[in-house]
Order: sequence, then structure tokens, then C-alpha cells
Amino acid sequence: MEMFKMVIGLCAGLVFFLFGMSTMSAGLEKAAGSKLEVILKKMTDKPVIGVFMGLIITAVIQSSSATTVILVGLVNSGLMSFRSTIAVLFGANIGTTVTSWLLSLAGLESSSFIVQIFKPQIFSPLFAVVGTAFMMMAKSDKKKNLGAIFVGFTVLIYGMDIMSGAVESLADKPWFGDLLLKFNNPVLGVIIGAVLTAIIQSSSASVGILQALSLTGAITYNMAVPIIVGQNIGTCVTGLISSIGAGAKAKRVALSQLLINLFGAIILLPIYLVVTGLVDLGTEILKVNPVSIAIIHSVFNIVTVIILMPFIKLIAKLCEKLVREKKGKKEKDEKRAVYLDERLLNTPSIAVMECDNYTVKMSILAKETVLESLKLLKDYNKDSVAVIHDNEKVLDLYEDNLGTYLVKMSEQSLSNNDARTVARMLHTIGDFERLGDHAKGLQKVAEEIHDKQIKFSDSAVKEIDVLTDAITEIIITTTLVYEKNDYELATRVEPLEQVIDRITAEIKAHHIKRLQKGDCTIEMGFVLSDLLTNCKRISDHCSNIAVAIIEARNDSFDTHHYLNSVKYGNDSFTEVFEEYNKKYDLHA
Repeated sequence: MEMFKMVIGLCAGLVFFLFGMSTMSAGLEKAAGSKLEVILKKMTDKPVIGVFMGLIITAVIQSSSATTVILVGLVNSGLMSFRSTIAVLFGANIGTTVTSWLLSLAGLESSSFIVQIFKPQIFSPLFAVVGTAFMMMAKSDKKKNLGAIFVGFTVLIYGMDIMSGAVESLADKPWFGDLLLKFNNPVLGVIIGAVLTAIIQSSSASVGILQALSLTGAITYNMAVPIIVGQNIGTCVTGLISSIGAGAKAKRVALSQLLINLFGAIILLPIYLVVTGLVDLGTEILKVNPVSIAIIHSVFNIVTVIILMPFIKLIAKLCEKLVREKKGKKEKDEKRAVYLDERLLNTPSIAVMECDNYTVKMSILAKETVLESLKLLKDYNKDSVAVIHDNEKVLDLYEDNLGTYLVKMSEQSLSNNDARTVARMLHTIGDFERLGDHAKGLQKVAEEIHDKQIKFSDSAVKEIDVLTDAITEIIITTTLVYEKNDYELATRVEPLEQVIDRITAEIKAHHIKRLQKGDCTIEMGFVLSDLLTNCKRISDHCSNIAVAIIEARNDSFDTHHYLNSVKYGNDSFTEVFEEYNKKYDLHA
């Protein structure tokens, strides 16, 4: 019965520990939010900066496994190069030791009042009170996030206390002493540490369990060191799982984390065993405590980084040899596929950033497709047709995958800024996909003109040139608007869309006059009508995208209200409209 109570207590403590860590990490991640995005965007190929950035990010989200998952996603989306991630992983291994230092405070032993107030068991209840008050009554996201951090930390410490209490009596059990003797085998220690961490997918949690066991006073250095080495290896499992189904570069990220920790274990563990075998340091009988475990955890990772830093290029080359790029069409498809790992939903700001990166790619692809279709009107060729058809399929793929992922993301707890970004993407990806459809429509018009050898009159050709110039400007402007999230530039799109409406109406009216005079045929009219319809629809979708950017800033997506407010009695709108009206005058 006593054994049953101990197992239940240990499991309950672990549950509280993991829940507290998850809550605290979520609060930290939301509080950091946009700062994490800025950090990642400033990533360079300089190893020292990469290590520093990896340390910061992992210290914030409290998980090197989560950092690896993020890096897998960022490499897939093209936001980072594979080689620059290796230095970040070095930093992640150091950053993950922060939790063990926080937990080590629980093992402080002193009657001093100063020492006692630094024990989490003393001050965490106050954190819980303040955190709960912030979460329930605060209106600002900043205070709510701070409340989540406080409450999460308190629950984490409570879980640690439950685990410590559950195993407290083990030191007096003969069978526990016999079991620990087996852990003097370093190979078994590495295996146990790796398997335990792989199961719970958190090196911080498995180190926490070891720190709880150390409070029994029965764990020696010779037992603890191999287990900690194994824990560093086991934490790689999450990254390896996240790379399944991803591209070759993303697989290399997960593999590089495994190689870093394996090389660290292969180099440092034998050195430790040789030194302790030659010199009697008393490690066979010297007991560890939470503080010494935190020290071992940090020293192992810091020394591993120091040793392996000069070999980043070699590690990268080894990963590239072990995981090769696919060739030909498969490689092309792999580069264009959308990889959105659902584990990234645990760090919403990073997931939002990755989705936004894909949506920017989508906007650029839509622009290139429209511009390619406009070229066909003057210079028809089958290579461009193939590019347009291929791009249109990719845009469909982007919309399907992004749409599904964004809906799942909207169900997460998001900061106000992230919620606005998600809403903006949900309102624009459909328009980007439709731009591809209308580009394909223009391609069919160009094909019909080419196959039937249709020749428009000189005046019609001149008018079409003016229209295509206006379409070119609106699609380029709209893409820049989305890429830069440029509110001011977005206000110029709708006036241009109105001018394009005027141009298409005039071209249609001029055609009817030519038709009445016998200068054009009905067949030409059908082709021209299709051309004008597709151009008008392209400008409409550009307007929708620009309005979404503007309305996202205002936390409103009432498109009709916005359009009505700017079209009538708005001097700024009228000024830009007149500017474009003059620039694209059919009679000039």
C-alpha cells in the first residue's frame, strides 16, 4: 500500500509539475511574443549570436525540445538556413538548464532568514495570490500573462514538493538502496535518463524528478552524471518526431540536435569516468542535491558547446550527408510544400510568425503568377503556361493548409496582436488563391487570342496596355502592402481599384462603339469581355487584401463600412484617385 501511495504521489507531482511548466511557459511566451519574432528575424550565421539567441528563446519557453520544433518549422518555411540553427541549438541546450536552477532553490538548507525567503515554497504562495488576481481581474494582456507566469511557477513548485514528499521515505527502504546500486553502471544510467526524458518529452521535467529523488540523500554523483547525460540525449526525441514528414533541411535540424548531445556524451562521459577512476574524488559515496544537479546539468551543456563550437561546419556537413536532398520534381515539390507542425501551436507567436511567412510567400507567388499571365497577352509561350498552372496549384495547396492550420490556431489563447495577425491572414489567403485563378483565366484568354490569331484594333491594343499597366501596379503594390504590413501604402490600393473599374467600363463602352461601326467582331467581344472581367476581379481581390490590412489595424473587418467611408467626402482618397486617374487616362 505504501508503494502504491508513493507511485500515485510521484505521478500526481509530475502532472502538477508539467502543467505548471506548460502554464508558465505559455505566459512567458505570450509576454515575449513579438520580441521572440524580432529575435528570430535577427538571426545571423554568426555562431556566438546564434548561441545567445538560442539561450534566450529556450529560457523563455523553458524547453529545448520546443526550440528544436520551432527551428524545424522555421527551416521548412525558409525563414532560417539549416547551418544557422546549429548554433541556436547549442544555446538551447544551455537555456534549458534554467529550470533546474529554479528548482534547485527548493534544496537550499539554512536557518538564515535571507536564505529561507528565497526558497520557492515560501514565496510561491504569494505569487499564486498575485497571479490569480491578475488573471481574473486584470484587463491588459500584459498583466494576465504575468499572472499566468506566477500561477504556473507556483503549480510547478507545488508539483516538485509533491514528488519530493512522495519519495522522501525511500532512503530508508533496503530495496531502494539495492536498486540504486545498479545505477552505478554508467551505461544503464544513460539509458534510464534517455528513456525517461523521451517518454515525458521534457528534459526539465526529468531533471526535476532527479532533483526530487536527490532530496532523499541516496543519489551519488556517479549515479547522477550518466542519468543527466542520458536526459540530454532523450530530449532530442521530440525534435525527431516533429521532423517526420518534413523536408530534408528540417530533418537535419532534428538530427543535428541528436548529434550534438551524442558527441557531448561520447566525449565528456568517458573523461569523467577516467578522471574519477584515476583520482579518488569520492564520487561513489558523495551525495548530490538539487543545486549540484543544476551545476552538473549546466556544466555538461556549456562544456559541450565550447568543445563543439569550432566544428559547426563539420556537423552541418555530416547531417547533409546523412540526410540528402531529393532530386528532380520531388525536390521542387518539397520546396513548395507547406509544413506547419501542430506542436508549434504550443508557442502561438512563433506559429503565427511562420504562417505569416507562408502567407507572404503566397502573396509573392500570386503576384508572379499574375504578372506572368499579363506577359502572355503579348508574348504567348507554353513554358509560361506551365508555370502559371503549376503556381495556381501551389496557391490552392497554400490556402488549404494555411486555412486549416489558422482555424486551429484561432482556438488557441492568443495575444491581441497575434489574434489580429491571424484574422488578417484568414481574410487574405482566399484572395491570394483567387488571384491565381484569375491569372489562369488571363492565360486562357491569351491562349484563345494566340490560337485564333485574333488581332485587336490599334486603339483597343493601346487601351489594353493602359489596363495591364494599372493591373501590374496594383498587384505589385498589394504584395508590398502585405509583406511590409504597410498601412499607409494600403490606403493607395482602393483608389487605384476604382480607376481600374473606370478603365474597364470605358474599354467596354469603346468596344461597343467599334462593334456598331463594324470595326470589331462579336468573337473579339467575348475574348475582350473575359480579359476585362479577369482584370477587374484581380483588382477587386487586391482591394480586399489592402482593406484587410487596414481593418486589422483597427480591429474591425467591416469592409463595406470602410469603403463607404473613404469613397465619399475623403480628401486623401480623392487626391490619390485623381493621381491614378491622370496616370491611367485612356485618352492621354
